[in-house]
Amino acid sequence: MPEEGVQLTPKTELLTTQEIITLAGLFVNEGVDKIRLTGGEPLIRPDVVDIIVQLRKLEGLQTIAVTSNGINLARLLPRLKEAGLNAINISLDTLVPAKYEFIVRRKGFHKVMEGIHKAIELGYDPVKVNCVVMRGLNEDELVDFVALTEKQPLDVRFIEYMPFDGNKWNFKKMVSYKEMLDTIKQRWPELEKLPCEEASSTAKAYRVPNFQGQVSFITSMSEHFCGSCNRLRITADGNLKVCLFGNSEVSLRDYLRSSATKEELVQIIGAAVGRKKKQHAGMFNISQMKNRPMILIESASRSFPLLQDTLQDRGTLSGGGRRLGHWLTPRASLSKPMGKTFEKNVFTGPHALPRSHTARQLVAGILQAELSSSCILQKNLSLDTKCLRTAASPSKQKSHKIWAIHSSVRNQPEEKGSRSLSTAKLLGASDCLTHIDQEGRAAMVDVGRKVDSERTAVASAVVRLGEKVFELVRQNQMKKGDVLAVAQIAGIQGAKLTSQLIPLCHNIPLNLVDVSLSLDKSRHAVVIRALCRTYGKTGVEMEALTAASLAALTVYDMCKAVTCDMVIEEVKLLSKEGGQRGNFQRG
Repeated sequence: MPEEGVQLTPKTELLTTQEIITLAGLFVNEGVDKIRLTGGEPLIRPDVVDIIVQLRKLEGLQTIAVTSNGINLARLLPRLKEAGLNAINISLDTLVPAKYEFIVRRKGFHKVMEGIHKAIELGYDPVKVNCVVMRGLNEDELVDFVALTEKQPLDVRFIEYMPFDGNKWNFKKMVSYKEMLDTIKQRWPELEKLPCEEASSTAKAYRVPNFQGQVSFITSMSEHFCGSCNRLRITADGNLKVCLFGNSEVSLRDYLRSSATKEELVQIIGAAVGRKKKQHAGMFNISQMKNRPMILIESASRSFPLLQDTLQDRGTLSGGGRRLGHWLTPRASLSKPMGKTFEKNVFTGPHALPRSHTARQLVAGILQAELSSSCILQKNLSLDTKCLRTAASPSKQKSHKIWAIHSSVRNQPEEKGSRSLSTAKLLGASDCLTHIDQEGRAAMVDVGRKVDSERTAVASAVVRLGEKVFELVRQNQMKKGDVLAVAQIAGIQGAKLTSQLIPLCHNIPLNLVDVSLSLDKSRHAVVIRALCRTYGKTGVEMEALTAASLAALTVYDMCKAVTCDMVIEEVKLLSKEGGQRGNFQRG
């Protein structure tokens, strides 16, 4: 549970019991054979037993399952079983009561354990226990969870930490499947892998010999199972999601309430499924999921019958010729800024540099040199006047010195004949370097008096991989995992942390970070595009550039075990909009 809690959806916006049954019947008629009520917490709905009773009447529906936090399970489970509930999953991330209270923001550990025991007592086999493993929180309990399976028919499912709203995604928190497996094998080296029961299974199952239960791993990040995914989701307020990672939703509730026919609904659903990406929603955006109950729908096979006609003609709907585009309303929810910041930047203390310059002053000197384009001044080096913005005499301006930068950064005492460059003369859109004070030291710009406006920036980068690495990435065969997925997340995270990485950048509340990665076969390269948007007093060029750069570096890091012969290039700003200096568009 996030610290700030969650905003509850008004009851009028939720699907009614009848609407749930209507949609469920439509999907079952198209081949769906399993429905899971999940969350949020589905057992808080007062009509949950009635929903299961009515679902059980649907001909062709084989399995009705529930995923619950377990708080109310012991009390409700006898009625749920009688109503026709086939399977139960219980979410439990720790076996330590105090830690449990910290994670879920309430007491209830003993009620959850009571619910697990009640499920076993009522004959559910296996009882699945879902545990999201997070470094620094519960990875030290892996062995304790496995021990639960020794004498109980439990399937403890270890789930890799995923980037959803409130999680404050951090790469350091993720414990990979292989790392978990290694930890467990240190205690039980005889751990054996079990055969996969279904092609569409999301879990890799193992058992310690002679144990009654088993353990499974949900490897959604390190070894995704998108290729065999046969799941669709409907949120409590009636929005269809074809991928848990995706940010596009189609409101089936609105169509139901506007008297859409079943044939129209089937075509709408088919069109949405037809746009399902190959993996992780195409990784254009990581959807930040709201804490809402959902209905998880699974079909017996990956070939949905409802797709056959729709894929032929997505342009129109039958009966009236309404354009499909008028029906579909993609929605996106965006991540919140990180709640915690990195430790103070290393550029704070004095370093062993001539004249006791701090690292901040060194960085300021480098920035000045970079902004002067080709004008890097050295002792006894004449000034290239082409780099000056105006023809005004430097003597009329307050001069700030950039000392010799050649091979390494050096500081030279001012000598007769050496030339200085006024910050007012540097190439750029501003009349001066706003991040430098009158004494040549780095300083943050005061933006307090600027007018708020919408500001957007787009940046790009290219990573040339070489033919061998390109093919490994294209086939998702890199040992470290899904290169494009992890790099996309790194880019989003980098944008949000720009002010901690670039010393003089302001901490900006971002409204949108959109990082996409595509493969360019002709160059054997990954092409990265990062868009950032905010409504505020300063621009987001650095956020976009940081996103593109971090994504590129992550691609390099995940591939360097194969070869270091990769090149990161073309890191550049493509466009910016908003702000007093106007728009920019690279030609």
